[in-house]
Amino acid sequence: MKQPIARIEVVRDNYFGTTIEDPYRWMEDRQSEEMQSWLKAQADYTRAYLDALPERAALLTRIEELDDTTTTARNFELAGGNVFYLRKDPSDNLEKLMVRGLAGGEEKLLFDPNALKGEVHTALDWYFPSRDGKHVAYGISQGGSEESVLHVLEVESGRTLDLTIKGTDFTSVNWLEDQRSFLYRRFPHRGPEAEATDYFKDSKIHLHRPGSDPERDPIIFGRGINPRVELAPDDIPQIFTSTKSDWMIGEILHGDQSEITLYVAPRSALNEDPATCPWRLIADIEDGVTGYTWSGDTIYLKTHKGAPRYKVIATSLKEPDLARARVVVSESQVVIEDIRVVGEYLLTLDLDAGLGRIRRVRLSGGEPEQLSLPIEGTISGWTSEEDSTELLLTLTSWLISPQLYRCDVNSGQFANTGWIPTSPIDVSGFEVHEVFAPGKDGTQIPLSIIHKKGLVLDGNNPTLMQGYGSYGIVSRAAFNPLRVSWLERGGVFAMAHMRGGGEYGDGWHKAGHMLKKHNTIEDFIACAEYLVQQGYTRPAKLAGIGGSAGGIPTGGSLVRRPDLWAVMVMAVPCVNTLRMEFTENGPPNIPEFGSVTTEDGFKGLLITDSYTRVKDGERYPAVLLTGGANDPRVVVWQPAKMAARLQAASASGKPVLLRIEFQGGHGMGSTRQQIREELADTYAFLLQQFGA
Repeated sequence: MKQPIARIEVVRDNYFGTTIEDPYRWMEDRQSEEMQSWLKAQADYTRAYLDALPERAALLTRIEELDDTTTTARNFELAGGNVFYLRKDPSDNLEKLMVRGLAGGEEKLLFDPNALKGEVHTALDWYFPSRDGKHVAYGISQGGSEESVLHVLEVESGRTLDLTIKGTDFTSVNWLEDQRSFLYRRFPHRGPEAEATDYFKDSKIHLHRPGSDPERDPIIFGRGINPRVELAPDDIPQIFTSTKSDWMIGEILHGDQSEITLYVAPRSALNEDPATCPWRLIADIEDGVTGYTWSGDTIYLKTHKGAPRYKVIATSLKEPDLARARVVVSESQVVIEDIRVVGEYLLTLDLDAGLGRIRRVRLSGGEPEQLSLPIEGTISGWTSEEDSTELLLTLTSWLISPQLYRCDVNSGQFANTGWIPTSPIDVSGFEVHEVFAPGKDGTQIPLSIIHKKGLVLDGNNPTLMQGYGSYGIVSRAAFNPLRVSWLERGGVFAMAHMRGGGEYGDGWHKAGHMLKKHNTIEDFIACAEYLVQQGYTRPAKLAGIGGSAGGIPTGGSLVRRPDLWAVMVMAVPCVNTLRMEFTENGPPNIPEFGSVTTEDGFKGLLITDSYTRVKDGERYPAVLLTGGANDPRVVVWQPAKMAARLQAASASGKPVLLRIEFQGGHGMGSTRQQIREELADTYAFLLQQFGA
């Protein structure tokens, strides 16, 4: 087979005196016959190439063997004395919704998308149990699209009610006191003539009561509803209530920006005219609030204002005044990631040099006290109920499979529930090193390295380094049984913790943000150079990998240092950031990456746009790009344009492959087999290019 050649039709844009050429702008009409035909031809070529790789079949067999030993359970929620969670057994292609009593008893299957038949798979996107644990609202979508449809089921009978609500992508559901009514967020219906950038605009909070027609559910909160509340078209509203307070919180997310805006109103006003609800402002963007919890008349706020690693302050909901707020937990060397009230304590979930910690402080006052955790590693989730002192949390690490612990916060004692089966995979032959790589400007960049014990540092080890570095998201230590198929072959895996992430709080995020985004890319390069200098590998056996916003450091280092890599893998990557804001998910990302409508925004985007930096005649390494035809987050033409540009420009003769999942999206909702196949393709491609 011959790899299809993309037609070139240059479009020129002028931004503040700088001309940018785009030879594949036509691809942005992704539904056109020409684009669909080209994508299909690229996918067919790539499939034939990958299927012929000598190690691919053996790798897939081994990955399936490892996967068939593993039962996963995650996303635990406590409600009404019940524990809800998502479980995937070796026989399952998709996660299913389960429930069991906290006090004991057998687990029960509530919803199994594996049982749904159809040409396109249907995945469970999210779920929210009612406070009494008797009902669950859940969302499902097809083919990884995340275009969720809301349903409700009865826990006791397992029966799904006769209710469907569309437009509930990425929604939140807040159950009210009657345990049957709920608040939910919904996007307005968009016709085929609507602009792509309108897709995620003007979502509103609706109130659904039993038996009512969802199309007539009243709007409670949103843009243009109440003169006291200001929202932009791209803002995302939410309302939350609590059984322990007479107040409700109106929350506004500003796209993907970390800082949120908060309002408060009496809970009783929910039954009145939304236009006259007496909302009062608690905090706005400049207050640096990124998280909160509340109890009674007091709200506790996690803020980075004057505290880059965060502090917790408290103010009255009756008379909110942050200028006079008291400090409950001061800033320290650890990063405060989350807070919640459990019983008579405020708990902080902390990050301490990459390790998860929990502190408790009495609501009545006092100094924070650190709880002794049973595992040194990552806290990948925690949950509690409003009227209980019980806390559930999941602990894991690079070489420790996830375990669910319960803790009574009064005693501070932890006990393993045993509800997540321990992985039977033997990882005793591997070891982890947490090191620091010197950045270009001297900043020490954390780097996690995993490999076989006794590894010889002779520069001859196949190495795969991953990175993300955006939105203040932390790249956490996490157990991955499928990674063993790489490690047991002598492969090295490394995770770079670049600036732009949240490993050291807001300051670390802002140091890799907007006009400083070059730090994210340069940190990724610095970590790769460290692996070479220390003898772990050499450029001929070094690969980088990143997905989504991880396309910024991988794409950026590919075009800046093509000599440093043998392979670059970019999964559903954001590589053409100058055009990102014109996609469905573009406007929410403007606070993180910038906009071409401002000069500084353009300059920041130009740093991150690797597509426009590709040079004709450059000797680029081998490249594997992946895309999802149904991706709502990074539209499929982003990796497609990058693939076309590299295929036309590279003079190295090395392959540039575009792998498309036509029944997939951004990775959420992918089937077990889709995950296995993609990983086998990736590892086999690396080994071929490394000459292994």
